[in-house]
Amino acid sequence: MQKKTAPPPVADINVTPMVDVMLVVLIIFMVITPMLSKSVPVDKALTRNPINMPDADKEDAIIVAITRDGQVYLSPGLNKVDPAELPGKVKELLTGRPSKLVYINADARSKYEKVEEVVDNLRAGSVDEVALLTEQVTDGRKIPVGGGK
Repeated sequence: MQKKTAPPPVADINVTPMVDVMLVVLIIFMVITPMLSKSVPVDKALTRNPINMPDADKEDAIIVAITRDGQVYLSPGLNKVDPAELPGKVKELLTGRPSKLVYINADARSKYEKVEEVVDNLRAGSVDEVALLTEQVTDGRKIPVGGGK
């Protein structure tokens, strides 16, 4: 009777399970990353003498974004809205808040007429204060800040 011997040890590393896990993680990141965006991408107007507005970065800040092509979005929630619907929606968001401040995040190349229409509709929605979000220019660098009230 012949004695059975164990097979020789395998010196190769099996990377298939690691590749499977990495592909799943990559897919998860690819799906979730666009959902993390809290604002509409706009190129803000540049200013040299801004007012610092740290409250604009808060999760519950009311921000109206106006894109280059005239689309209007209302945050929190980043919902596309018609400017005529702003008074009712903003009034609903402002109920129970001590501050009636609404931030406008307009693209520098958006039409002035659209920005004026949004401001007019915000005033109709009992907004006490409107702040324009801009970027500060210093030594060729852009620093995001508020433009004024």
